[in-house]
Amino acid sequence: MKITYIFIILFAFLGCKDTKNKDDFAESNNKVTSTPLGENVEAIDLEIYDFSGFKKFLNRRDDKVYVINFWATWCAPCVKELPHFEKLNQQYKKDNVEVILVSLDFPHLYESKLKPYIKEKNIQSKVIALDDLDMNSWIPQVNENWSGSIPATIIYKRENSKFYEQSFNYNELESALKPFLK
Repeated sequence: MKITYIFIILFAFLGCKDTKNKDDFAESNNKVTSTPLGENVEAIDLEIYDFSGFKKFLNRRDDKVYVINFWATWCAPCVKELPHFEKLNQQYKKDNVEVILVSLDFPHLYESKLKPYIKEKNIQSKVIALDDLDMNSWIPQVNENWSGSIPATIIYKRENSKFYEQSFNYNELESALKPFLK
């Protein structure tokens, strides 16, 4: 148990990876819970999953392009790039693109940090909280080369998939998306 907490703390402080120059910043049975909000954060219903419940978001085989971003409110590069995902969501929704923001925030911070952040930034993309402490098990299932650092993004359509362990500016994100729109 002690080792798990040490790993979580290390993940929190060392797992946030910024690969950019500082000037470049800019429904399932396995669903753990859905937390309705009180009045102070107006009706945000956060979907919370363990990894087995979340896996369905990685394996959809319909005609949509999925852009799945792993982030946390405590990760500065993650927060810096979120507006780019929001812009992508708005500009490409009509092209059958769905942006899913997967928060890796700690469960005890959902009410005090995550939900207020979603409200304050008026995030319109789907936000899911991934609450599964067994990171050593699920990280390689997302991508075998993922070190666990965030931000990390998967873009996929059916069997075609690309994984990115980096931050994006809008032009880079849009360029990464475009091959999936063909």
